[in-house]
Amino acid sequence: MSDSAEVRRAAVEARRGEAITLDALSGQWSILQRKKGHRHSTDDVLTAWYALQHGPRVSETLDLGTGIGTVGLLTLHGLGPAAHLHCVEAQEVSYELLLENIALNGLEDRVHPRHGDLRDLHLGRTFDLVTGSPPYFDVSAGVLPPDSQKAHARFELRGTVADYAETAARHLSDLPEARFVFCFPTPQKVRAFRAIHDHGFSAVAHRDVVPRANRAPLFSLFACRRGEHPEHEEAPLVVRDDDGQPTAEMRAVRRGFGFTVPEPA
Repeated sequence: MSDSAEVRRAAVEARRGEAITLDALSGQWSILQRKKGHRHSTDDVLTAWYALQHGPRVSETLDLGTGIGTVGLLTLHGLGPAAHLHCVEAQEVSYELLLENIALNGLEDRVHPRHGDLRDLHLGRTFDLVTGSPPYFDVSAGVLPPDSQKAHARFELRGTVADYAETAARHLSDLPEARFVFCFPTPQKVRAFRAIHDHGFSAVAHRDVVPRANRAPLFSLFACRRGEHPEHEEAPLVVRDDDGQPTAEMRAVRRGFGFTVPEPA
């Protein structure tokens, strides 16, 4: 991490009056996060990776409910230096950190953020790749965290998976290769498929993610195309093996985002 990045981190921490961490997003880019807030996680990494695996190579992409920028920025990283990211985020603290992360990585000319509710987004244009990481839980599914950022990231306080699908339907192009890619909890796949189908999509590829070998899937990845098409379920992606070490596939994912990942001894 550079000295200038640490200076920026310290400035944000002083302004907000809370601990801010500086963490690697990719091999080249970093992000600022609240130490006790909602933080970058494996589902962000794999949603971006799935978009790059199943989506077209585009010059512009749209990320819905972008938070502090993790899915959108990782997708942008994978699309290469000529690509541009458009993104929307409603929550004040996440949008503030999104702007910081754009500046931290010198991406002001390539990332075009909008502060607002994704449900109200009408850009009047379409994209060949749209991504999102919807909140996972209905407000009745548990106790809301007292921290507002965590609450909005985890619970459907401002839009459901159906709202993400509806906004994606307004903004995804009609090209056969165009894709809407998102993640959602595996135990709630029925809700995800209902949202997809109700808004004119088919999950032409979908894949469960298993956090550790021999455990139940935690969340699922969906790559959706307009219209009715065969829906193909891929073999589960296992994040860690029985010993808790990243699997060969996860090591390859991290290398794809520019990290140096040694092979196990």
